Amino acid sequence: MDFFTWIVVGSIAVYVLQGIEHRRRVRLLGAHLAPTQVEKLMGGLIEGYMRALDEKDPERCKQVWAILDNSEKTLADQLQRLATSFSQENAQDTRVSTLPLALPYFDRLMPSHTFDMREALQLHAKAVREACAPDEVDLETRKRMAFTMTAELLLLQHTCHWFCKTRTIASMRLMARQKTPYEQVLKTVSASTLAAYQRLIGKN
Repeated sequence: MDFFTWIVVGSIAVYVLQGIEHRRRVRLLGAHLAPTQVEKLMGGLIEGYMRALDEKDPERCKQVWAILDNSEKTLADQLQRLATSFSQENAQDTRVSTLPLALPYFDRLMPSHTFDMREALQLHAKAVREACAPDEVDLETRKRMAFTMTAELLLLQHTCHWFCKTRTIASMRLMARQKTPYEQVLKTVSASTLAAYQRLIGKN
């Protein structure tokens, strides 16, 4: 075979292997998400914050925020359950390449250019727990905390998509679905989350 043919064959092989690996990762994460309500609660909270911010009636507004308070705590519990469950997986199966493009099994060949999804989920579980509003807080502070929580949840979504696909695709999905750039999310999460996250992905 000539050089061009080898390139075509190699490209097809890479494409097929990428598909196999992506499907494996989706199944792996999905198996741990399925027993939880994490995805449902995340979507409900993000939509709920928007309703609460638009609510004009003070009494109704107070009721909506009370419901969101409970949802935040439930999500924190569910996310910790997910992180604990996922932590039982083999390290070889939970590595995530930090390259912008996917190369099949690169994470196993070059572990120094990866992060561990098990650690990432523990990081996000802790961040969401810390972002939950306390029982007594004024309305303006509550709104600021909701803004931070939203960023924490968007970063969690990004990490999950990164694990299943690539960082590039995760960032594109974040922009397409939430109209928010990845860089903006990083600026909006708490300082402690950002520092831990940058250490995890090797940016520090």
